[in-house]
Amino acid sequence: MGKTISTVIAILFVVAGFTVASALFTVNETEQAIVMQFGKPQDVIQEPGLKFKTPFVQDVVYVDKRILSVGTQREEVVTRDQKRLMVDSFARFQITNPLLYYQSFGNINVAFSRVETILNSQLRQTLGREVLTAIVSGERSRLMDQIKNQVNAETATRGITVVDVRIVRADLPESNSEKVFERMRTQREQEAKEIRATGAEIAQRIRANADRERTVLIAEAQRDAEILRGKGDAEKNRIFAEAFGKDPDFFSFYRSMQAYREAISDDDTSMVLSPDSEFFRYFDSQATKPAN
Repeated sequence: MGKTISTVIAILFVVAGFTVASALFTVNETEQAIVMQFGKPQDVIQEPGLKFKTPFVQDVVYVDKRILSVGTQREEVVTRDQKRLMVDSFARFQITNPLLYYQSFGNINVAFSRVETILNSQLRQTLGREVLTAIVSGERSRLMDQIKNQVNAETATRGITVVDVRIVRADLPESNSEKVFERMRTQREQEAKEIRATGAEIAQRIRANADRERTVLIAEAQRDAEILRGKGDAEKNRIFAEAFGKDPDFFSFYRSMQAYREAISDDDTSMVLSPDSEFFRYFDSQATKPAN
């Protein structure tokens, strides 16, 4: 009898332990939980810790609380100016309403697929309204914010909030790359020619200005030289005049010496003159003139 009672008590303890274990569950920091009863949501738990549920009747569905990332397949987009682009992108989202998320998708794989589809659709629509230069230039940040807001408008009612959208790459198709590069090369060469022509024009203008300034400087220098030379000649003539006035004989002698020097300065100078020519008057007159 005692053995039977012990067995019953042991069974009761096991059942109680199993019941208690079934009533307890833990929600981690990275999780949210939905308490389900016969397939219907009964409670949403977003705070971590040890929680309770009705054993054997209620189940728990865990939902990730972290920021998740979903990438798109390489997508071909036709821009407004009829340029084809191959675009890679991804979105980062968070499940902010577990109940709406569960009712809309049921599981994370369906959510990933749906977010990727929405992202692709908004990507094609937004980039299709832009020109190529806007997509590959500094306006890309504005376009990504615009795509994020449009994706959020569709996912917010499903319990998901998109926190970021990024265009990883936006490349031309291989068949178009060479043509585009060739066109870009031609444009750059044309710009280089225009810059060189502008530079040559500026250089010619600088040279012309320099030549004009040089001509003016030389003319001014020659003018100043002529003025100085005239002043020098005037001063020379004044001195000669003063000297002539003081001693006419000496001045006549000095002028004759200068004439001799200029006339017979070369080694092969030949002159045919009369011995009593006025030109030779100082050759013997000074030597034979009696001293006073």
